Amino acid sequence: MGLLDLFAAIGRWLPSTPKPKRKVSLSKRLIFTGVAVAVFVALASTPLYGIEKAGLGAGLFSPFLAIVFAMQQGTLAQLGIGPIVDAGLILQILVGAKFLDLDLTDPEDRRLFTLAEKGLAIVIAIIMAGGYVITNRIFWPYTTPPLWVRLVVFIQLLWGFLLILFMDEAIQKGWGIGSGISLFILTGVARRVFTDMFSPFMIPVGDSKEPIGFIPYVIHQAMNGRFVVEDMFIRFREPLRMTLPNLIGFVTTITLIGVLAYLQAAKIYVPITSSRYHGVRSRVPLQLLYVSNIPVLLASILFSNIAVFASILAANPSFSGVASMLNHYFRAPPNLFTLIYDPTKFVVYTVTFFAFSLLFGFAWVEIGGLSPEMQAEQLIRSGLEIPGMRRSTKILTQYLARYIYPLALLSTLIVVVIALIGDLFFTYGSGVGLLLGVGIVYNYYRILAYEQTLEMYPALKKFLGE
Repeated sequence: MGLLDLFAAIGRWLPSTPKPKRKVSLSKRLIFTGVAVAVFVALASTPLYGIEKAGLGAGLFSPFLAIVFAMQQGTLAQLGIGPIVDAGLILQILVGAKFLDLDLTDPEDRRLFTLAEKGLAIVIAIIMAGGYVITNRIFWPYTTPPLWVRLVVFIQLLWGFLLILFMDEAIQKGWGIGSGISLFILTGVARRVFTDMFSPFMIPVGDSKEPIGFIPYVIHQAMNGRFVVEDMFIRFREPLRMTLPNLIGFVTTITLIGVLAYLQAAKIYVPITSSRYHGVRSRVPLQLLYVSNIPVLLASILFSNIAVFASILAANPSFSGVASMLNHYFRAPPNLFTLIYDPTKFVVYTVTFFAFSLLFGFAWVEIGGLSPEMQAEQLIRSGLEIPGMRRSTKILTQYLARYIYPLALLSTLIVVVIALIGDLFFTYGSGVGLLLGVGIVYNYYRILAYEQTLEMYPALKKFLGE
């Protein structure tokens, strides 16, 4: 039995969400999706029993890590979607690199892949949960808890993750809309943006207190006669060593949302003709953001895993130097203050982020079914061809490569620049979070528009094979 079969066997052993016998109506799927969001928020708001509250400030996670993996430190959502994302990414890379002989268009191979992904996710979750409870400094920085306390926390971590795993599986099987991973990332981004903009909770700043959210802060300052326009731009609080939501971030957030909404809809058109419909001419649209936000997402996942690894290493004095270096350079994206006061960190992070994003962007073109060869094969199978060219996969591949590879490079550079600019200018929800959030909202818009069209015109279901 190979590793794939072993992980698939673990996946079969785990409880599974049944697939609906008939397609669930859009309204019921919306309700289920809303319930899944509510459950996830409840998990992310329920603290783990048995940990020291002081341990929550020990610096395990950055907001950047919390957004990418939908983690909430010290709660039942401590593991978030991290194990699911890591398992899917590992298996997808192995399949794309031909280390695993699977045809994901074949239903049986696809089922085996899904089971193996589920099994590998639980294995990763067990390893991560074990690392958290074994390492004292993460949850217990001042005491050494007994074994039974560690076991209780370990069970809570796994239980919270299993709920997230089952909700993701149920949504993907048709009980909800979209995917659970995208939904939970969007929920985390929305919570962060809402908190940065509207949170009324007060925090001590010097001898006084002020709200966290930017809008309550403006109202609070005006009511107390301390309305200083210059102070609104940065809101850097030295006693807290942090930058609170400010006017620069507010303007950048609104601007980037508009830019991203435009880019999501922008397309490049390739002229084609159809041999099935007597040479009717048309155009095949290619997204300007051809690789979407995948390169930034994968690079962020890598950096997030480095942050988790560094936090666990920090518990061992022998590796504290390595952990400190990794945390310094990769724990959180640089902002304007980093550029001014620590330009070395800014350069190291930016260059590394660019390099990995470009690597993942071109790798995703090859393993994600977006390569010129795959697109050429799809055109031929669909009875389409490029005007003035023979119906040859090799010729079409060479022609499409002139569009696809420059698009992959351009789209990767665009999303990386947007993510870094967002972080540089204190964007609410972080640059990566906003990039992922807008992309997910756009995908949900397309899904809902498609589903609503099918419900309004039932005859289309037969035509589309629904």
